[in-house]
Amino acid sequence: MDLCDTPEEAEFRARLRKWLAEVLPTLPPKPDPADWPGRRAYDLGWQRTLYDAGYADVHWDASPALRMIYLEESEKAGAPYVGANFVGLLHAGPTIAAEGTDAQRARWLPPILRGEEVWCQGFSEPDAGSDLAALRTRAHRDGDDYVVTGSKIWTSHAEVADWCELLVRTDPDAPRHRGITWLALPMDAEGVTVRPLRTLAGSTEFAEVFLDEVRVPAANRVGAENDGWRVTMVTLSFERGTAFVGEVVACRRVLRQLANTAKENGRWDDPALRRRLGRLDAEFRALWRLTQWNVSEAAAGGGVPGVGGSVFKLRYSGARQELYDTAADVLGPDALDLDRSWVLDRLSSLSYTIAAGTSQIQRNIVAERMLGLPRGR
Repeated sequence: MDLCDTPEEAEFRARLRKWLAEVLPTLPPKPDPADWPGRRAYDLGWQRTLYDAGYADVHWDASPALRMIYLEESEKAGAPYVGANFVGLLHAGPTIAAEGTDAQRARWLPPILRGEEVWCQGFSEPDAGSDLAALRTRAHRDGDDYVVTGSKIWTSHAEVADWCELLVRTDPDAPRHRGITWLALPMDAEGVTVRPLRTLAGSTEFAEVFLDEVRVPAANRVGAENDGWRVTMVTLSFERGTAFVGEVVACRRVLRQLANTAKENGRWDDPALRRRLGRLDAEFRALWRLTQWNVSEAAAGGGVPGVGGSVFKLRYSGARQELYDTAADVLGPDALDLDRSWVLDRLSSLSYTIAAGTSQIQRNIVAERMLGLPRGR
């Protein structure tokens, strides 16, 4: 396999690298992490900058190779992450592009790309745990609307979102995977209440969302009624298959910084630590290659990632936790200082074996869909 850039790819890499070097020094200072309206404005401002420069749709329309180059060069240059826009750009947007009608694509995709609207994800529920199909939020059809009642939890950026990709149960008598519908919920609709949740790190990027007889136009349904589970699998395939790719590059950068810090503070003399760093380097190199494979497979399969995303998500979440556990070993007593680099990242890494489907769920998917093992009872 030839992993060298083609002339087209080399030109794209050089042009992007030059553009990033020119633009990044001109960006305003990043807002306080607790200032979510400020963070929203900053993240959407960056998205608009990408749009004006012709890079906004690289996640959707570029070839797999160009997409990987974009993510690699952006992370290396220290460009802003998609931030508050990640659900729209990496989850809801690709799902609507794959499953939506022409009218839905025309309504929702351009504002995402232009940095005008933020989406959140209304999947998880307090009583469902990892069993997404056990959701209880109900919706019944009333004329041209669905009337929705229920609640969601761990809804990322709900407090600053304009739209929510919402899963509801529209047929309580159907088998539980077949009575679900995917709706686009306007977050300013009457009856929507958002209550932020504070994380272990003290941030509030998650929220509870309460829905009390909320009317959602039937035109906002993506896919057929009661076919929401299939549409959801498309969303989750993007979430697990391609949404984390930039973070792999970030972890490789952190790993290099850890090695330098260990050399500076004397921890490099520990052979066990050096072995851990070496093994993690091999791990993230392999994850990067797996990411390339997953993105290429998605392109060959019509743009939707396959179940290989579950293999990536399972291994990546564990490797990320191990990376920041190693960072704590390198920092020593400073690992308790919340103002030190990597400490808050270590706290957030604890969620990665839960977010986007727990590791237990990913193991089930790999066992059943890839290895052909029987379902557990």
